[in-house]
Amino acid sequence: MTTPARTAPAQPNLEPPDGLTISDFISTSRAILDQVSSVLVGHEQLVVEFLITLLAGGNALLEGVPGLGKTLLVRTLAQTFSSTFNRIQFTPDLMPADITGTMVLSEDDQGRRGFRFHPGPVFANLVLADEINRATPRTQSALLEAMQERRVTISGVSHELPAPFFVLATQNPIEMEGTYPLPEAQLDRFFFKINVAFPTEEELIEIARRTTGPVLPAAQPVADGARILAMQRLARQVPIADHVTTYAARLILATHPDNPLRPESVKQHVLYGASPRGMQALIMAAKIHALLDGRRAASTDDVRALAYPALRHRLILNYEAQAANVSADQVLKSVLSAVAVPVK
Repeated sequence: MTTPARTAPAQPNLEPPDGLTISDFISTSRAILDQVSSVLVGHEQLVVEFLITLLAGGNALLEGVPGLGKTLLVRTLAQTFSSTFNRIQFTPDLMPADITGTMVLSEDDQGRRGFRFHPGPVFANLVLADEINRATPRTQSALLEAMQERRVTISGVSHELPAPFFVLATQNPIEMEGTYPLPEAQLDRFFFKINVAFPTEEELIEIARRTTGPVLPAAQPVADGARILAMQRLARQVPIADHVTTYAARLILATHPDNPLRPESVKQHVLYGASPRGMQALIMAAKIHALLDGRRAASTDDVRALAYPALRHRLILNYEAQAANVSADQVLKSVLSAVAVPVK
């Protein structure tokens, strides 16, 4: 049994950057959610988690079988704020240069020839890496520097990517034919891994109504890149109490099989636990979750609410877990049950 979560007291000295107030943050967030919901049917929690990733400046990985609207969600989100958007369809024959760009031989007005950099589709504010696990590991790794450093290096020269910059990737379940497992280093660079569930009967009926009529719904832009950056800066100013940070740290430690805090499920089924990036994701996600709820400080409830998307892809399960069909979410459920909330 866990003790009840405690909410940190409100902090009145939260200074909004760039003239952006908390009310502006909430109204813009709700406008984005409303626009996405006008196109996408269901998946309310999924859309919220997607928005949290965007406002944290992170990258999101969506997993689900084909046809669930993963690509539609990303495209719709891109439509809600006026910025550049590129889609990369990952295939087994895709090369790293097809993503990052390459040096090409060109001729200037004076007839002089030389090499110049031709940017690839990764040079956009929002990049959709569609079916990322259908490309080879070498090509998948081409996104690593872009996702972490917000730049790419070609022929020894670094090229900065535009700000804001997000990689929103979709993948089919690993057990499906023609897919390659994502490297652990790349998985860790995704802020959230979001599972896309199959729609209910009512949602299927509404999908048919929206997509088979004479007019297809479309989202309208409600923010620009500057507003998104300002919202990111405001989110980082949200205070978080020491006991909340301690709780997040203990959750991370409890995912490691050699740590005394770990439950029996972790000892039996986990090979490696969550990384420090998981801790960073928990804290940032909790701050944004609090703001979206109209609160000025993050609580342990916020941490618990987002533990699954922040940590599920950061657990490396052993062969025993795979043989027993134990999922990362099942392990995380035992972690959340075993780790008590610290007293303030």
